[in-house]
Amino acid sequence: MKIGRLAKTLTRPWLGTLALLSLTTLASVSGAPAWQASLSKDPPGDFPTPRSLRASYVFGWSGFTAATAEIQFARDSADQAQIKAAGRTVGLARTLWRYDVTYSALANGSTLRPLETHQADIYRNKRITTDLTFTENGVHRSRVEAPAPPAKNKPKDFSFPNLFDLQTAALYVRSQPLQKGSSYRLVIYPSTNAYVATATVTGREKISVRQGDFNAIKLDLQLKRVGKDMSLEPHRKFRRATIWVSDDADRLILRVEAQIFVGTVFAELQSVRVDEPRPSASVAPTASPIHP
Repeated sequence: MKIGRLAKTLTRPWLGTLALLSLTTLASVSGAPAWQASLSKDPPGDFPTPRSLRASYVFGWSGFTAATAEIQFARDSADQAQIKAAGRTVGLARTLWRYDVTYSALANGSTLRPLETHQADIYRNKRITTDLTFTENGVHRSRVEAPAPPAKNKPKDFSFPNLFDLQTAALYVRSQPLQKGSSYRLVIYPSTNAYVATATVTGREKISVRQGDFNAIKLDLQLKRVGKDMSLEPHRKFRRATIWVSDDADRLILRVEAQIFVGTVFAELQSVRVDEPRPSASVAPTASPIHP
């Protein structure tokens, strides 16, 4: 496989959609009634929401860095949670495949329901902007590709109650107790299609990343595409992913390893700066090299 194709495969799914970075295949296709009944129905958990912070991540495979991303998370006085991110290919990957992305998402900080997202994917000869507006009954998508025929830029509506976007799915899962064996199943609409994401806590272990050494919560992540007839379909490129989240009061995403059709790719926390002091919460950190 040419390295340019691998760089494109690696960076395109990761950079626009860090927070849960999702993925996997389905052994069999199931009907809508069965999977809808299996969705998580619990409200957001009691674990505190993240502090305002800025973090940087690197993306690559086999020790090769192909892209970087900067992420900022904040809560405002109106109790809205907002994430802003910007990423780009770097080094040899950028020479072979130039790609830049910006992403922002706004959510209700209490209910952890999405309000809107904006994503801009910029390629060497093309720009794609995607805007999502969420309601309690679904999502409206506006997508503009330039240059492209006007007929290709048609809006799309997807009707399904209580959808999540990438930010709110990550916030919802991290708000839960995350005991070993716990599983959470959500319908996520990240950009152009709906997916059923299943996150299962597989255990706790120590992990070393560029930011430092952590005690971590380990999760298995699987993703199934919701088809036009509302049946679940296997993802054509992704098999599964493993996510490590810091087992402390911040619950940061430390590392993601995704098995895709060309092998294993990764995203890893490189640095983080917390913009507010740690609250005197009942949740005590077990390991944290991070200080305000």
